[in-house]
Formats: sequence, C-alpha cells, structure tokens
Amino acid sequence: MTPVRAALSAPDHATAVRVNREHAGEGISIQAFALRVKLLQVDAWVRTTRVRVVEAHPEVSFARMHGAALTSRKSTWAGGEARRRLLAEQGVVLAGELGLEGEDTGADDVLDAAAAAWTARRVARGEAVPLPDPPEVFDDGWPAAIWV
Repeated sequence: MTPVRAALSAPDHATAVRVNREHAGEGISIQAFALRVKLLQVDAWVRTTRVRVVEAHPEVSFARMHGAALTSRKSTWAGGEARRRLLAEQGVVLAGELGLEGEDTGADDVLDAAAAAWTARRVARGEAVPLPDPPEVFDDGWPAAIWV
C-alpha cells in the first residue's frame, strides 16, 4: 500500500497513521514512514527530470518470475534460495560470496536489488507492464504503478 502524500508529510508516525487511515482506509507502517524523506525527495526529483522513472517492488517482481506469490520469506534459507533460483533462471546470477563488501549488507537486500535490476532490464527492453494496468492517476495527474 502506498502512503498518501499527506501522511508522508506528517510530523510523527502516529499522525501519519491517522492521516493515511482517513484518506486511504488503512495506516502506514513504521518502515514506510521512516522512508518518507527519501520518498518525498524522489517525488520532487522525478517531476523535474527527463529520465524515465518507474517504481518496482521486489516481492511483486519475484511473484511475476514465479507465476504466483512466494510462500517462504526471503529471510529464510528456503526463501532466499528460491529467489536466487528464480533470478538465475532469468539470467541474474548472484555470486554466493560477496566478500568484505557484503558484511554490512543483508542477503535480503541483495535479493531485492537484483529483483529491481531484473525489472529495470524488462523496462529497458519494453517488456515490463504496469500494475495496475493502466496506471492509477493521482489527483494531481501523476500516474502511479508498480512495474514488473
């Protein structure tokens, strides 16, 4: 669920939850609220650039690769390996060893980045599709969709 802009501009999480419930029928996670500064920065930048920007969601990408939602969490061995296998089948091969660079990076973060790269490649090739199709249009005329 994408938080409404008013919730992202709220001064604290509790206010954001209340505002989002008023506008969208449900609250906003602590994680989404913590990302608000970056989300608003991207929102402002995307309106000024000529570069095409699309939104991707790793689990939606993995579901598209698999043909259905995955039931194992990516933080588990089985879930991580299932996602690595799906990526490899799509030509995105992750090395098993990341070396010292991997000490501060979680395996789930690497999987998410690889899924986003898979989506970016599909966008570049003209193979990606928006969800929903056609994209939802915000009240300011800006289209919004997750691309896979």
